[in-house]
Amino acid sequence: MSETPQFFFNTRTGQVEELTKKGQSKDLLGPYPSREAAARALETAHERTEKWDEEDRRWNEGQK
Repeated sequence: MSETPQFFFNTRTGQVEELTKKGQSKDLLGPYPSREAAARALETAHERTEKWDEEDRRWNEGQK
């Protein structure tokens, strides 16, 4: 049974890396299930942060 490859986005180099060839953990986002998902890591993080900020704003204003 082969292991599913995992991919990481290296914030220092801006490159996608595989699990077996990854850099230092402090520079990585992931793991992601595909090379494409890892390449979108910064965009995904930005989208999630915006969503959480909106949820926090609504919570603080008493909305749900």
